[in-house]
Amino acid sequence: MNVPGDPRGGGPYPPPVGYGQNAAGYGQGPGYGAPPVRPRNGFGIAALVLGLLALVLSWTVIGGIVFGILAVIFGLLGRAQAKRGESTTGGLSIAGVVLGGIGLLIAIGLIALGMSLLNSPAGQSYRQCLQQSGGDPARVQQCASEFGRQLGGR
Repeated sequence: MNVPGDPRGGGPYPPPVGYGQNAAGYGQGPGYGAPPVRPRNGFGIAALVLGLLALVLSWTVIGGIVFGILAVIFGLLGRAQAKRGESTTGGLSIAGVVLGGIGLLIAIGLIALGMSLLNSPAGQSYRQCLQQSGGDPARVQQCASEFGRQLGGR
């Protein structure tokens, strides 16, 4: 027997709508859309951190040169992302490039200064004194004191 509202059909009422389906005659709603894409800010932040490390550790070869070069590279990559609108850290990228460049220049300057001091006449006599000291701590200290006096330090 056909009873009105019977899901097996035959009645004046349509079968009930299942979950996730729209009733007949109604289109799909607009929905919420895709979640917003978060900007990728890794390069800018990495450039700033590496630039700070390069500046603080510029008196060391690894700190000044390696961190400085990495800061400049990551900063340029981060700035390119910011120009394309993929990142919001364009300013951090520029700061990383500047700090990394300064750290790099300080490290190169200190290396050049050290090389020129060691190749000077005072530096050559210091190296000769160290070779003749045989590793004796008192003699090594005497060599360092003499080197300082020749440079005009003490």
